[in-house]
Amino acid sequence: MFVTKRTAFLWRGRPGLFAAAASAFTLCTAAGTAPPPGQPASIGPVGTYQVVGDSVVSAQQLFLGTADKVYIVDKTEKNPTSVNGHPAWAAEYALGTNVGRPMDVVTNSFCAGGNVLGNGTWVNIGGNQAVTYGGVTANSQNGGMPYDDPDGGKSIRLLDPCDDGNCDWVLAGGMTTRRWYPSVETLEDGSLLVIGGCQWGGFVNDGAQTNPTYEFFPPRGNPVTSPMLTNTLPANLYPLTFLLPSGRVLVQANWQTAVLDYKTGTEYRIDDIPDAVRTYPASAGVVMMPLTPANNWTATIMFCGGSNLQPNQWVTNWNIAQYPASQSCVQITPDVSGSYVHVDALPENRSMGNLIMLPNGQVLCINGAGTGVAGYGNDTWAIGQSYADRPVLDPVMFNASAPAGSQWSRNGFSPSTIPRMYHSVATLLPDGAVLVSGSNPNSDYNLNTKYPTEYRIEKFYPPYFGQRRPQPNGLPLKLGYGGAPFNVTLSKQDLFDDSKNVNRTKIVLMRMGFSTHAMNMGQRLIELEKAYTVKTDGSAVLHCSQLPPNPAIFPPGPAYIFVVVNDVPSVGVQIMVGSGQIGEQPIQAPAPLPMSSSQLQAFVDDSVDKGKSVEKGVEKTSAAAQAHVRMNGWTGLLAGLVSAGLALF
Repeated sequence: MFVTKRTAFLWRGRPGLFAAAASAFTLCTAAGTAPPPGQPASIGPVGTYQVVGDSVVSAQQLFLGTADKVYIVDKTEKNPTSVNGHPAWAAEYALGTNVGRPMDVVTNSFCAGGNVLGNGTWVNIGGNQAVTYGGVTANSQNGGMPYDDPDGGKSIRLLDPCDDGNCDWVLAGGMTTRRWYPSVETLEDGSLLVIGGCQWGGFVNDGAQTNPTYEFFPPRGNPVTSPMLTNTLPANLYPLTFLLPSGRVLVQANWQTAVLDYKTGTEYRIDDIPDAVRTYPASAGVVMMPLTPANNWTATIMFCGGSNLQPNQWVTNWNIAQYPASQSCVQITPDVSGSYVHVDALPENRSMGNLIMLPNGQVLCINGAGTGVAGYGNDTWAIGQSYADRPVLDPVMFNASAPAGSQWSRNGFSPSTIPRMYHSVATLLPDGAVLVSGSNPNSDYNLNTKYPTEYRIEKFYPPYFGQRRPQPNGLPLKLGYGGAPFNVTLSKQDLFDDSKNVNRTKIVLMRMGFSTHAMNMGQRLIELEKAYTVKTDGSAVLHCSQLPPNPAIFPPGPAYIFVVVNDVPSVGVQIMVGSGQIGEQPIQAPAPLPMSSSQLQAFVDDSVDKGKSVEKGVEKTSAAAQAHVRMNGWTGLLAGLVSAGLALF
């Protein structure tokens, strides 16, 4: 039936040939599609920050749970808002109304880690012992006034995000060991790797309390010791951890780097990181660069800023707050090479800077300080209690495709007026704005100091806010690993009234991650393969592959899909990647994509309109179609295109 219909169209001449192409390129669409995303609901001046709301609690941890809800977690402290008879240290923030509601995470979530499971449940793991005013250890570790914050060191807290205001955190048993400052990474089966941390806290780690191990959630048995974490004291808290497409895990801590094969319990060292310590408390910005068809979905990790303190300098008997942070930016591609390469340095020294991936593949660097590191204490040299000073208020953008020496730019950007240093966070939103909140380098709620407890929420508006957004039709609500492609339609207006912009169009999936301490655990972007058909009215159909058949490239769970035209993204649509369950993910062979219609147009123009020989045009077809042409001329070509599936299928 498919071939018969195509053949009938092909014999109607050139218009019929293109109509046949459009008909033949109608592909299977993933089950369920979203209505076309509209324009952003709120728009601010391009390149500026705008204060939009109040976070209820100070934002030490933050993630986007639904297209409308951001979830915020603080440490136990005397926030003015209460919940269940004690000060709140968690909240839900509605983007549509800019109103928050307090939530209860039950146990002390101070410096926990987090990420999302493959079924869409968010997990907040670890924390600190119960405390009273000023962060002093409480007499009871089982709750009680003033904060009613039972010990959180082994806690596993779960949240299923909602839009009706009825969801809350629940406890799910506990880990086998205490973890303060652990990192959490979603794996290819949708479970979590939980790695590193210490038992009781402090400015840096030490041999008496370190936890140089990793374990899993859901549990898989006893923790496994990491030799690299054992040997990287004292600055190895919140180890920088990334699942690689190979299925192994990059782990970077202090000056060392290792690749972990968690399936066999083995790891091997690769090159030390140059120039600076990047882990907490040096707190460099870190991000996985886009995974694209052009780079064969190969993971490159970028680290920017931090501090070059040596192991014996992580003590508090000198003025760390005035020690310059690093400007260095380096990248590593662990599945290809164990060596780092330098890219353009930051325009200024910066610790605690967040690197936020934008849908167009550029990286926004915001927040941080020019001197000092993360942490606080009652030291004579501290700024109040802050171990950092000279806040960096200016945002700056990294463009990997720009020539060396000009990859960072802040043209058209304005600074924030709010210092965002220790305990500040940031995340991309579905409309492409970046939400920024937090900053509290104090042991408890404190408004009477140079760097106070901060509740204001800002949005930063990247340059694409100055343009109309594409409004694609047909975006799926679920994608798998391999299988049938899907179609997305763009209007002439979506292509900025120029059909050539279809060549500058991308379909990307993003996970914004769990933001805390200058990291966004799980943040990543993947570009899908595509072809296209341009219609006579100037619109276009994008024929898009599902994800590559390797869940380690982009683990299962909730994500956002964007269509980016000429570096301008649509509003993102939330989808589910994979089966929606924790476990081995179904994988199918990817179905081939059709040839883009402009290629077919070029062939016809060359071979028909310009009178060139059929044999010349044969060079642009598959071997099967070439054979038909050589034997039977144009009649053979048309039959050959049918037989060979337009040289594509």
